[in-house]
Formats: sequence, structure tokens, C-alpha cells
Amino acid sequence: MATPSEKLAESLEALKELQDMGVVAVRSADLSRTHRERLLKNGFLQEVMKGWYVPSDPEQRKGESTRWYASFWDFCAAYLEERFGTQWCLSPKQSLFLHAGNRTVPQQLLVRTPKGGNKPNNLPHNTSLMDVKLDLPDKQHREQTNKLRTYTLPASLVFSGPGLFRQNSTDARAALTMIQDASDVLAILLGGGHSRIAGRLAGAFRNIGREKIADEIIETMKSADYDVREIDPFDEQTPFAVATREPSPYVTRVKLMWHAMREEIIPIFPEAPKAKTDIDAYLKRVQEIYVTDAYHSLSIEGYRVSAELIERVREGVSDPDNNEEDREQRNALAARGYHEAFEVVTQSVRKVLDGENPGEVADNDRSSWYRELFAPSVASGIVKAADLAGYRNGPVFIRKSMHAPPSKDAIRDMMPLLFELLKEEADPGVRVVLGHFVFVYIHPYIDGNGRMGRFLMNVMLAAGGYPWTIVPVEMRDDYMASLESASVHQDIKPFTEFLATLVKDNIEGKPGPKVP
Repeated sequence: MATPSEKLAESLEALKELQDMGVVAVRSADLSRTHRERLLKNGFLQEVMKGWYVPSDPEQRKGESTRWYASFWDFCAAYLEERFGTQWCLSPKQSLFLHAGNRTVPQQLLVRTPKGGNKPNNLPHNTSLMDVKLDLPDKQHREQTNKLRTYTLPASLVFSGPGLFRQNSTDARAALTMIQDASDVLAILLGGGHSRIAGRLAGAFRNIGREKIADEIIETMKSADYDVREIDPFDEQTPFAVATREPSPYVTRVKLMWHAMREEIIPIFPEAPKAKTDIDAYLKRVQEIYVTDAYHSLSIEGYRVSAELIERVREGVSDPDNNEEDREQRNALAARGYHEAFEVVTQSVRKVLDGENPGEVADNDRSSWYRELFAPSVASGIVKAADLAGYRNGPVFIRKSMHAPPSKDAIRDMMPLLFELLKEEADPGVRVVLGHFVFVYIHPYIDGNGRMGRFLMNVMLAAGGYPWTIVPVEMRDDYMASLESASVHQDIKPFTEFLATLVKDNIEGKPGPKVP
């Protein structure tokens, strides 16, 4: 007779077969009742709605949202396809967000379908799906990308309402920059006689500096006897000249966020100390707080470390290979990697204190920080050496976050831009806040992004003459919530205030974080 462990293994094998086929949304019919109930009981399956499930992680805390947010788009695509076949399409506004590279999980996903029930379907973690009974757009105005049926980019611009340009200006501008020729939207405008929308789009294109497209829309519509009045739908002018051909909408998005957010940061963040920094004294102080910094930074990432472990690692007497438990081994390897990376980062700190451009230093040295951070894990075989060769080659998800980091291809455009912006930024506080925020927004690595973001933050702090600053693990919830606000809602104020308070207290010599 099979043991409980053997029975669970059989059920997991059945689930694995589904996952190997790319199934994310699991229907009741996909698994036998015995397998389904066994997987639910052991935490390997999570119910989304009656008859529908997603694979889960039994080690995930009860009420944890990460796995659901990671599954959201694939689940919705599979559920909608099963329920409506091909007769559904995301709303024009949501379609535009996806075209513009914004895959943030919405609280309510709006879907058009002739079979809609006009009522929300409640989903986990305060999300929902609303299928509205509406005709689909013409076939030429629809497309399917990554299993999601959307409006085409030109059609999403035409059929999104005027509120888009005021309430979601970053997404709207990013989408507009992807249009290379007026004919992309003119066919829809002329075909539907959309004179008012034509005036709005002409004003939007002129706002981002695409004068030729704006003029062509106006002239063509007027030549077809439409009365077109150009109106700028944005509340403000685009803060910089948009290149005619940006490599990706993500590049435009980061540039727009940077320019908008820096204006909010400057009045909040403390002014840089005016006194010339004593380099040796600064580095001595950094070394003195190493144990505290390592404890808090690693603890924020979920590692269980102690002052004693960190000290043994620093002295070279800790051998993680001798630890009996795998988790203890990983903790020790993380502590050892942090020590090695910390030493390399302090070399970068010396460079910026000597007057080198902090953006250039970070750009040149960040690969060394990352290699050292995970070198012990590579040596032990836990991490593959190839994983340290560059940026991630697959998707990554942030615990509890509705923000979906950009694709692996977008990273290759965004990271050079981040360091270019850091090199050009004159305000030291902006470099501190946005250096950290944009780095973790991009999430370029498969692991270690938080630690790398805090290293980058501290190099930028040193460049401005600010003291090395520790983010206390006791304030982790506030820290993550402020980053979430910036990533999902484009509100940088909470994160700026969070860091500003820590830095100000540090400058004033108030007691800092301790190690228990």
C-alpha cells in the first residue's frame, strides 16, 4: 500500500505534467478529484474561483500574494479563452498599457465580449475580472500577444478616452513614441469619422515633439472634409525631446519617470553636506558599521543571519559546506558573498569620494559587486557560474508586488539608460533615490536585486557627501510599501520621505539600527 508521501508524489507528478504543457490555469477537469484535493491540502494548489486553480508553493505564507500576481496574466488569458473562445478582447486602455510595457496587475481587468455578464468575477488578493457585454472591435484592430487578446497599438490610442492622457501620461507618451507614421492611426480615424479624437491625437503627438505626425493627421482629416480642432490632452509639456525611434517603450517610460520624479525629490531630500569629506575617516566608519549593515540588508532579503555568523565570515573561519542544514548553508553563503561584495563596493566608494563620476563608477563596477555577491554560491554549486554572466534571461517576480519587472529584452535597453541618467544627473539626492528605485524597478538579476540596489544607493550617497545609510529590517514593510507605491502608482514621494528620514537622522548623529 502506498505511503502518504508516495501518494503526494503521484499527485505532484500529475501537476507537473500539466505545467510541462504550459498550463497555468488549472481546471477541475484537468486533475482527478483525489489529486486535486491532495494538492490543495498540501498547499501545492490554490483555488482562484470555483472550478479554477493555480499551482502554489506550500512554503509560501498564508495570504501571500506573490504567486497569484505572478500567475495573473496567464490565468486570465486561459480562463477567458476557455469561457469565451476567441470572442473577447481587453479594453483599449488596458491594451495600451501592455503595448507600452506596463504589465502591472490591475485591481480590475476590463474585458469586452459579446457574451459578457456585466458583473465582476472576484479573484484573489482584491483583484477582479469584469467582462462587459460589448461588441468587439473590427478584426483588423485586434491582435493576440502572449495569449492575451488586445486592441492593436494604433486602435488602443484611438479608442482610449481623454482621461488616459491626464491620469496615465507616462503610459500614453510611451505608446505614442511607438507610432512611427501617421498612417497607423489615420486609417482608423478616417474609417470611423473620428474628428474629435483626431484633434486630441494630433495635440498629443505635438506634445511629444512629433510635429510631422500631428500635421499629417490634421491636414489629412481636413482634406476629407472633417472639422478637426487640435487639443493637447496632456496637463503638461513633455519634459524632453523624444527620439524619433526609441529602442523600446520602456526607455521612454524610465526617462519620463526620472524627469517627473526628480522634481518631487529635490524639495524633500536633505541637502548634501557642504564640508569636504575626509576619505579615510569615511571609509573607516563604513568598515565599523559593516556587521550592522550586513545583518539588516540580508535580513530584509529573508536570510537568517547573526552578528556572530557575519564576524566568522569576515574572519574567514566560517565554512558553510560543513553546515548540516541546507538553509543554514545558504545563510552562510549569503553572508560570505555579502562580505566579499561589500569590500568591492567600498573600493567604488573611494573612487566617488576621490571625485570620479558616480554614474560611471557604478556602471563600471556593478558587475564586480554582483559576481562577488554570489561567488561563494557558485563555488558551492548552488548557483551556476553562467548565471553571473550578465542580466537575467527570464522573468522574475517581486514578493507581494503587483509590479511586473520588464522582460529580459527590455533590460538590455533600460540598464544602459539608468547609468546614463546617473552620469548626467546633477542633484545628489535624485541620484540616491532614483538610482535605487529605478534599479529595483528594472530588477535586472534573477536574485540579489535588493542588495545591489542598496549598494548602488550607498555609492550615490557617498558621492553626495552623505553618510553610508542602513535600511533597518524593522522598517522592511514601510520600505517595500514605498517602493511599491513608486513602481505601481508612479508616486515617488513615500520612498523619498522614507530614505530622507534615514539619511537626515544619520547626518544628525541619531542612534542607528542595531544587531540583536
